[in-house]
Amino acid sequence: MQNWDEIRTAFFVAKTGTVSGAAEKLGFHHATVIRHVDALEDRLKAKLFQRHARGYTATEAGLELLAAAEAAHERFLQLEGMIKGQSDAVEGELVITTLVTLAPMLMPLIAEFQDMYPKLEVRYLASDRLFRLEYGEAHVAIRAGEKAPDQPDNIVQHLRAVQSSLYAAQSYIERFGKPRGLDDLAGHRFVTNADPNSRAPYSRWLKENIDAAQVALRADDARVGKEAVMAGIGIGFMTDGSEARMPELVKIAGPEPMWASELWLVTHMDLHRTVKVQAFTKFLKERLAD
Repeated sequence: MQNWDEIRTAFFVAKTGTVSGAAEKLGFHHATVIRHVDALEDRLKAKLFQRHARGYTATEAGLELLAAAEAAHERFLQLEGMIKGQSDAVEGELVITTLVTLAPMLMPLIAEFQDMYPKLEVRYLASDRLFRLEYGEAHVAIRAGEKAPDQPDNIVQHLRAVQSSLYAAQSYIERFGKPRGLDDLAGHRFVTNADPNSRAPYSRWLKENIDAAQVALRADDARVGKEAVMAGIGIGFMTDGSEARMPELVKIAGPEPMWASELWLVTHMDLHRTVKVQAFTKFLKERLAD
């Protein structure tokens, strides 16, 4: 590519979502930012952003280019740190990707980690999508599954098992009664995953043990499923211990070993030994082991 400044400018436009945000980060005039983006699109003969009233949103072509640009940006930051003799500093941006259901467990730990390193900014990508670590889309991935992820060039470490239990809202129990255990689920309503091929152990258990006619709602996002259970629509799975944070929930059954998911800590070999990644992964393993 002929002009790294243009790519770097587009990268910051994508990160901030606005021309003014990128200009502030880079120390440029907003007109320079617009000129760089326009020149890059003209050179590539491709539209990298959709312009709208609230800012800029990367197109599919833009996301491909910017993923590679982020990896290059990270490398430059590492090089800059070594040259300045600051390679032992835990600062800058740390991008973590994981499932939204793990946020209640991880947020207190992230808060504690940032208290230790106040110059660190965390970007938390909560999604079922597998972000591509080899393209620098994230520094650290926390993934769930029975088997360890096997993408090439990734370093995978086992974290712990996450237990799940069946819950219902008090409002559901007042309407339909409380099951006396796993043998008393006939006639009850359930909230489950919209994906029939979900690999989550508890989703498979529901599919094998609950009649399809008992499913009151199928959600394609864990947050929607949680809200459905909280609203009393049906019984559903949540991380064990959820009743401590949401007193309106009543545990129906669990945790059961057959419902547990294994958590895996995944980093790419190119970024695994950077100081901030090492500091965070060491901290996370220590806290979750406790």
